Amino acid sequence: MYITVKQVSEKWGISDRRVRVLCSEGKIPGAYQEGSTWKIPYDAIKPTDGRYKITGTLIPILEEKLSNLKARRPLTEGELERLNEEFLTEYTYNSNAIEGNTLTLRETDMILKGLTINQKSLKEHLEVIGHKEAFE
Repeated sequence: MYITVKQVSEKWGISDRRVRVLCSEGKIPGAYQEGSTWKIPYDAIKPTDGRYKITGTLIPILEEKLSNLKARRPLTEGELERLNEEFLTEYTYNSNAIEGNTLTLRETDMILKGLTINQKSLKEHLEVIGHKEAFE
């Protein structure tokens, strides 16, 4: 007895597309294509997902990163200022891009430093400046 891709996707809790990919890669034994549809054995077993390879635990990696961070503290005044500027630039750029602003990251940075960009609207300039003022 055979079932459809849709039935298998519901049974295994994965997308129809993923089931088709598994069929085309030959990872579901007994599955065959009839025209444009796949016939999959009712008792087929869901193959293991080889796309994600987690080896061991993440705790040692996180502990190493934390110790590296602690070793660099306290940050100098210059480092803090640079990090804050970078954060403000990227945060402003991403927030405004979501709203449809067409400025690039570089242009956003230039506006935050007080420059104007030729052929960009006043509205886009004011959005950047307004976001900076709201953030501060």
